[in-house]
Amino acid sequence: MSARPLPTSAPAAQGVDAAGIEAFLDALDAAPGIEPHSLLVLRHGRLVASGWWAPYTPDRRQLLYSLSKSFTGTAAGLAAGEGLLRLDDPVLSHFPEFADEITDPRVRALRVRHVASMASGHVAETLDRARALDPDDLLRGFLRVPPEREPGTVFAYNQPATFTLGAIVQRVTGRTLTAYLRSRLFDPLGIGEVAWARDRHGRELGFSGLHATSDAIARLGQLYLDGGRWEGRQVLPAEWVAEATRAHVPTAGAMAGGDWDLGYGLQFWMSRHGYRGDGAYGQFCLVLPEQDAVVALTSQTVRMQAVLDLVWEHLLPAFRPAPLEGRERADAALRERLAGLALPPAAGKPAPPERADAWEGARFTPAGGSSAGRPGLTTVSVAGGEDGWTLTLTEDGHALPLRLGEGGWAVAEEPLPTAVSGGWTDAGTLAVDVAFLETPHSLRVTCSLPDRTFTADWNTVPLMPAPLRALRAPSV
Repeated sequence: MSARPLPTSAPAAQGVDAAGIEAFLDALDAAPGIEPHSLLVLRHGRLVASGWWAPYTPDRRQLLYSLSKSFTGTAAGLAAGEGLLRLDDPVLSHFPEFADEITDPRVRALRVRHVASMASGHVAETLDRARALDPDDLLRGFLRVPPEREPGTVFAYNQPATFTLGAIVQRVTGRTLTAYLRSRLFDPLGIGEVAWARDRHGRELGFSGLHATSDAIARLGQLYLDGGRWEGRQVLPAEWVAEATRAHVPTAGAMAGGDWDLGYGLQFWMSRHGYRGDGAYGQFCLVLPEQDAVVALTSQTVRMQAVLDLVWEHLLPAFRPAPLEGRERADAALRERLAGLALPPAAGKPAPPERADAWEGARFTPAGGSSAGRPGLTTVSVAGGEDGWTLTLTEDGHALPLRLGEGGWAVAEEPLPTAVSGGWTDAGTLAVDVAFLETPHSLRVTCSLPDRTFTADWNTVPLMPAPLRALRAPSV
């Protein structure tokens, strides 16, 4: 957690109806396919509600996926404020080593503002094409992909565009994004340790890969809500905040519809209400200027529009124009509920005594072989001991031992931050859920004793293929 807690308040004192937040929590509980991990609500600069669904905790850094982009854009804004870059700089002016080989006129016309606003002139995502053209250097590969349209004329959600923006910041500052942001953003805002995945050249990815707490998400949103000011100090130029949070290019028809059709700023999306940064599987930073509020959410879901719909339907009406009187009991009930949030563990019973010997040391091979969207596990084994049962997943010769709990979540930090729940559904079947706590992802593993096979299926598939042992925050 941050060294300086956010200032807090009872909801009613800030004009927030606790019943509206309770209604939002009820809706999350009832919605199929949405697994919430954390929620923070700020009003008038005060934290009025915060909760984490166990086994997730306040100090846990999580993979933010594309919400990383909003932090990268913020780094660009700080660099612009220091005169290190301008939005109208040609991208190639920051990479003169590529100037002779990159001859496409549209790439040569590409400006910083174009990569910052996802308006590079490409009509679709270029990630796979850029990697194919240069597997060693995503930046060079991107610059070798000819845009189909003139830069600035068309939107395409495009990972290498943000990667290029981050690479520019790292080039002009001579530092990684996290090192540059530490004294300029993280420390002034009281954000604790973060970690950012890097490419083979040591550049932090920019478009994804940032691991930070939900508290950090809330603080970034509050900074933008306050026009770049924090505790009376102008941390981020107000001009950048204004530019970043207005629509630069239409997005209708380019994405999934709904709140993704309303335009894109500089690494922020426009929304039906306010604007937002968001990341795959439900990582949100919602900034609501009309309500003077910020909502930070982390979760595991593919139904991201459904999450936003629930916010607009249930949470938005909770913001009232003035403090509310006589709501002490409702505020206390909400506080108690938030303190007790927990994900239900997977169902399962202890090992059947009559089959314990058969399960001891049992090894399982994949049922039906491997398939797309599944981890590349080669074997799963089960062993008992004085401390209970252990399920060991083996992938590429690397073993990941997981201790099974008794009716709840068994949390471990090593060799990987995980939480395991589940157990035996019958004498011949062991089924467990494995949550990788520094990511949004969880895995369902089922072992069948009669045929000595297992299945392992993601609840949500990691976007960046990696072995299980890599599903954690990079070392700080």
